[in-house]
Amino acid sequence: MKFIVSSGTLLKNLQSISGIISTNNVLPILEDFLFILEQNKLTLVSTDLETMMKVSIEVQSKEEGSICIQAKVLLDYLKNLPEQPITFDIHTKDFGIDITSEQGKYKIVGEDAKSFPSEPKADDTTSFTMSAAELGDGIAKSIIAVSTDDLRPTMSGVYFELGKNSLTFVATDAHRLVRCVKTDVHCPHEDTFIVPRKALNQLKNNLNSSTEVTVSYNKNHLFVAGQDIQLSCRLIDGKFPDYKVVIPADNPFRLVLSKSDFVSALRRVSVFANKTTTQVVLDIVGNNLHLYAQDVDFSFEGNEQMVCQYVGEDMKIAFNARLLLELILVLDGDEVLFELSTPTRAGLVKPVEKKENEDLLMLLMPLMIGA
Repeated sequence: MKFIVSSGTLLKNLQSISGIISTNNVLPILEDFLFILEQNKLTLVSTDLETMMKVSIEVQSKEEGSICIQAKVLLDYLKNLPEQPITFDIHTKDFGIDITSEQGKYKIVGEDAKSFPSEPKADDTTSFTMSAAELGDGIAKSIIAVSTDDLRPTMSGVYFELGKNSLTFVATDAHRLVRCVKTDVHCPHEDTFIVPRKALNQLKNNLNSSTEVTVSYNKNHLFVAGQDIQLSCRLIDGKFPDYKVVIPADNPFRLVLSKSDFVSALRRVSVFANKTTTQVVLDIVGNNLHLYAQDVDFSFEGNEQMVCQYVGEDMKIAFNARLLLELILVLDGDEVLFELSTPTRAGLVKPVEKKENEDLLMLLMPLMIGA
């Protein structure tokens, strides 16, 4: 089994699926990439038993075969190799691998591809197609609010809510919530499932090569297939919290800010905030916003003023600056809208200019001022 491939292309694609590979694996084979050669097409595969990802690249070959290669050794080698064609010559009897480049020749030993875990069967699946860009955008906006608490497994992924003419992405960590509705997706019927964070992180980073993807799912697994990428993962079993009950029905006060100016001010002021709470207070009086933070333990204090557009009663409300920044940074447009009611009720964060075919809502719980 022999093929010639660009070192840069191979490295880029191996790195794109390397995030699936875990450390301290029970099975040593899980630390390998699976190479599947079908003449001039090479498919690269990685898995952690929960998630499997495949990418395909073109190579020069007229042969077929498969081999498992240690991920760390191969990646470390390719990272230190200048861009050039390299030749893989694989001996199927003893799994020896000769790699030849302009600089020299290297030998490693692979493993039998038959030992690599098989992909879950896509039986009894329901499928629909959608824009790869819209899928990636929905994942990117919602995944920031996924919980990292292992005691809440159903909140450790993104909740997919399928409607006949929409796909809704929902995530929450009990401090904030993101709901992103894509209204240009046509699903076969209404349904719901929860996709783990790790699989979605890998997926959103690899959707650039596709224009459209096919999303399929059954009771236990999700399957996503694009032009040169495939992903399958086990779904999270359980019931997602009823997120609709925590979204305020009436937040009458409206605060509009320049996104770039507010992000810059928030970053500067938060430097002086308590490192545990990262609390920044928004003191709104008329069309003036006063941001301030302090760390009593070190006698730090930060203050800034900025102009805003505000309709409502004067208010002081505090938020965790880190969580607020993560929400604002994924918003589209030049301005951000806050819908508020009282200093103790959740604030809603939205883009002023709505993106076509999208309804985005973000919720953030306030902090007690001085806490």
